[in-house]
Amino acid sequence: MATAHTATHEIEKATLEGRNKVLAFWLFLGGECVLFGTLFATYLTLRNSVMPGGPTSQQLFDLMLVAWATFLLLTSSLTSVFAVQAMHRGRVSTMLAWLGVTVWLGLGFLALEIYEFQHYVHLGHGFTASAFSTAFYSLVGFHGAHVVFGILWISLLMAQVARKGITDVTGPKVYVASLYWHFVDVVWVFIFTVVYLFGVLGV
Repeated sequence: MATAHTATHEIEKATLEGRNKVLAFWLFLGGECVLFGTLFATYLTLRNSVMPGGPTSQQLFDLMLVAWATFLLLTSSLTSVFAVQAMHRGRVSTMLAWLGVTVWLGLGFLALEIYEFQHYVHLGHGFTASAFSTAFYSLVGFHGAHVVFGILWISLLMAQVARKGITDVTGPKVYVASLYWHFVDVVWVFIFTVVYLFGVLGV
């Protein structure tokens, strides 16, 4: 039976069910790596397949805008660490506050990404404009969908923890959601490097 805790150090490992959730989620992330690896390979294959007269990555990408988005997302990864640390100390209100900051930073990232996509479409870089644009939107958009899912997931967990506190059930869920958020951030680092940085440098 789930119980509230005042001392919750590594509560995600306190029960067999919690340990199984963490293990199963690592396996799930392995499958996610395969999916993203396929999208990265497709993008690298098609990134030079631009329609005649169409914009190239060097003409499109604004590294300053992407750098701000990267800053927001990486900072949100740090705040999710603070949330887990607060959970381990049994500080519910502090944990919820850090999770709230994580959500807001994720929303800021999404706002910049939506603005970026609208700007590209205005420049003629729509989803079906070329093989390059289709591969770009498939990869970056798939990641954006993961960010949306993560925001919704963390928001629902915040509501659950606000009602029930930190328990043997809610603790592993928060920990696993934090793992997911770190995964999303790590994937973005690869996207920033492979898509944007290499694209601007013409690598």
